[in-house]
This record gives sequence, structure tokens and C-alpha cells, in this order.
Amino acid sequence: MPRSSWKGYLKLSLVSVPVRGFTANVAASEIRLHQLHSECHSRIRYQKTCPIHGEVPKEEIVSGYEYAKGEYVVIEPEELAAIRGERERAVTIDAVLSQHTIDPLYFTDKTYYLVPDGAVGQKPFALIQQCLIDEELQAVGRVILFGREELVLVRPVEKLLALTALKFESEVAHADTLHEELEQTTVAREELNLTKKLLEAFEKPKFSLADYKDHYVEELSKLIQAKVEGKELVTPPAPEEPHVINLMDALKKSVAAAKKNGHAANGRKPRKAAGGEHRHAPRHARRRRKTG
Repeated sequence: MPRSSWKGYLKLSLVSVPVRGFTANVAASEIRLHQLHSECHSRIRYQKTCPIHGEVPKEEIVSGYEYAKGEYVVIEPEELAAIRGERERAVTIDAVLSQHTIDPLYFTDKTYYLVPDGAVGQKPFALIQQCLIDEELQAVGRVILFGREELVLVRPVEKLLALTALKFESEVAHADTLHEELEQTTVAREELNLTKKLLEAFEKPKFSLADYKDHYVEELSKLIQAKVEGKELVTPPAPEEPHVINLMDALKKSVAAAKKNGHAANGRKPRKAAGGEHRHAPRHARRRRKTG
């Protein structure tokens, strides 16, 4: 059984649910390459040194802030703990939102599964989790995780809750900052229709990210194994640069190639007429529009 990496509380007003957090990230497929000295292949080491005393052991290192050039104020661990307070152990819910209302641009790669910690947390955890599912909702809150305050998204995933750290507004570059890179462009209806056909040819009614593998890691593994065994690996020729051709010709050839290669969409539901309901709209939103 995996070990939890965090323990604390999920707080919704006066309701506090003891929870444990398990990382949802797996780095098993990652291959780490070390830095070596080119002459003797010895591993390059990094040492923490002081310009006055040389190498410094871990227990003699403290945290400090440079408030002026070469001038530091030391921050003690107990002072940091006092600032963090209960926030280091509590995910405090600030807002409850409809699903799909937060742009994925705000998502980080830090996600944890939450489970109830002990018998006392089972029922309130189940209540919150089931209600979020039934009403197609998600929650935004705050917590200090591993020394850093995080804005987090809490959403139901199967029988669990998933907590994902979000970027703060100051950490996101919005698309409108690049609008000046776009030129005024006019597209013909035939070009639009062909592009739509090309996109439709690649639609998959059944899709799973589990079907995708990390080809780079696979090829790197083969290369490493070949070198360990003293074999010479045949390197495939570098791919040619794509040729820029007439757009209409490219679209027509792409549609034909997609159909030939079996990309034609099978079993795809017909689209609704323009102005109809968006087919990816949440169920509760559809219910409210019908009854409103």
C-alpha cells in the first residue's frame, strides 16, 4: 500500500474532515542522466560551501533573506512555523464552483488524492465527495503544503477527492498578451469546411491517455541497454523538414490521407445545429437551462 505524503484536515465552514494525501504523480518512467567528468567519467558532485569556512554541514545552514546587497536577516524555523500556523495542516474551502470553470492554464503538476484519515472522517468525507459528484461541483481553497502556501482545487475523482495546486494569477501569462502577433486573416468557406473535415477525421469516440507511451524514454532505454552491452545502435535518419505547400492542396491531401489511414470517425454522434446546446456542457447546467 502506498504511503501518504501529507496529513491534515479538509475544512468546509465548521466541518473539519481529517484526511491523508497521496501523490498522484508517478515518475517511474523517468530516466535520469548524471553529469560526469569527460576524462575519467567520475560523477560530478555539488557541495554547499561558505567563502570563509569552506564546505558547510547541513545542520549549520539557516534560512535568510537578502534585504540589501550582502546584508541578510536570518529567519528561524520556529518563526516560519508560527506564520504558517494551522494553515499548514488545513485545506480551507473558500469557494464552490461548477465543474470546468477553471482554465487548465492554472493547473500545476502537483496533485494528491485525499482519503479520510480514521473512522471519524469517513462519513463527512463521503458526504462532501458524493455531493460534489451529484451537483457536478468542485471547490477552491488554501493550504500550506511543504512550506509553501498553495491555492488548490478539490474535485471528486471516482471514490476519492483529488487536490491539485493552482497557479496564482500573477503566475499565469494570458493569451491576450500575444494578440499583437496575429495578423488580420480572412479564411474562405471551402478552407473552413476542409479543415473541419480533417479535424472530424481524427475524432475518437473512445479515447484514453493510457494508450500513449513515452517514446523518448523507450528509445533512450534501448540506447542505454545497447551501450551497456557494447552494441552499436543504428540511428534512424533525421526526419525531413516539412515542405510548405499550397494550403488548399495540403488540406485536401490531409483529408484523403486521414481517410486512407483509418482516421475517419466511426460512431461519432451528429452535431447539434448552430445555436444549440454545447455538447460538452455539464449535466447540471443543462438541467437548469431546461427547467429555468
